[in-house]
Amino acid sequence: MKKSTDKFPRIGLIGNPEKPAFRALIRQAARLVTRSGRAVWTDAATARFTQLAGQTAPDAAAVARKTDLLLVFGGDGTILRAARETADLRTPILGINIGGLGFLTTVSAPGLGAALKQVWAGAFRLEARALVEAAGRATGKAFHHLALNDFVVSRGGVPRLVELEVCVDGQPLTRYRADGLIVSSPTGSTAYSLAAGGAIIAPTAEVFELTPICAHTLSNRSLILPFASRIDIKVINPRPAVVLSGDGQTLHELAQGDTITIRRSRHSVRLVHLADNSFFDTLRAKLGWRGAAL
Repeated sequence: MKKSTDKFPRIGLIGNPEKPAFRALIRQAARLVTRSGRAVWTDAATARFTQLAGQTAPDAAAVARKTDLLLVFGGDGTILRAARETADLRTPILGINIGGLGFLTTVSAPGLGAALKQVWAGAFRLEARALVEAAGRATGKAFHHLALNDFVVSRGGVPRLVELEVCVDGQPLTRYRADGLIVSSPTGSTAYSLAAGGAIIAPTAEVFELTPICAHTLSNRSLILPFASRIDIKVINPRPAVVLSGDGQTLHELAQGDTITIRRSRHSVRLVHLADNSFFDTLRAKLGWRGAAL
């Protein structure tokens, strides 16, 4: 019989230093992991704000290289950051949430102990989520970025429409006059795209979703494209300023004529889901869906 520590013998703890409420929860997790006979690693920032002693590494990527499972404490933003920083290292991520909507976080704070027991017992599944990438030039400089949820091309602080020309696989699609355009992965369909009126997509679907933000033409609706598509977005208007964001983080200001190419990345992240939890369970819980059969 295998020892219980054979299932993920080294555990990494990653937290959001801007949320002190996680301090006690992360310290609790460290105690639970240690009592199970497993080794605990933290990144330097988490170690500082929790005052945990023990094995540390400089950042999330370094922790992922040293461990077999990452416990990430925070909202979806913290999970997104960890996913980008550990892209393709194949260390699974289990998200623990202390509040908020959190579609990427699997475990609530009160359920931490029970969840870890399930993981130690092997009562979980791993789900691969593809990242997307954006490449192009801004102010004459080349860039390349990864995102798990989405990339957004939108107006800056000036309340005026922007004009964006979009091509798919080299073929013209349309020109959007809108506050902006969201290009989301299946994972990102429950993020900004959902708030902008986009469809909810099962995270294992192999598609992109294009969702205009407050489009001037009412016929401009969300569009579903194959995940193998190449999406080129060209900035047409000289003003106002146009901004590229990824996973909610501002990346670049774009000028007239700048073109961004968005496509599926070869990188992916593996998320841990408990055996008794599904995407549809999450939808019902997070969105408050009810039905007579449920």
